[in-house]
Amino acid sequence: MKRTLWLVAVVIAAALAAFIYFRFYFVFGEGVKAGELNFVVYKGYVFKTYEGKAIQAGFNAKNRTTAIQSYEFEFSITDKEIADSLMRCSGKMVELHYREYLGALPWRGQQKYIVDRILAVR
Repeated sequence: MKRTLWLVAVVIAAALAAFIYFRFYFVFGEGVKAGELNFVVYKGYVFKTYEGKAIQAGFNAKNRTTAIQSYEFEFSITDKEIADSLMRCSGKMVELHYREYLGALPWRGQQKYIVDRILAVR
């Protein structure tokens, strides 16, 4: 009986560890987004994090009418140097490399997209 309870506890702990890893630390995807940098701010109540937003303009061709449509790319930044560089680039076109996680951690930022490199600023 004691051994069965121990085995169940180990299996539950392993399942919980796997869930936490895949939910918060496994890199689901990575890529590059380009757009006009709207803002980068340093905010938070307990965990202060860098949060930013870039506006991506594009065309929407629905119902045979062409209209300009914008998408917002909201992201967090964990590296202070990258955040400081982006704070000086507000309003400029930027290309940002990001990593996508399945969930956000409070000390990593509010978004599941984490910018880890600046590729270009125009």
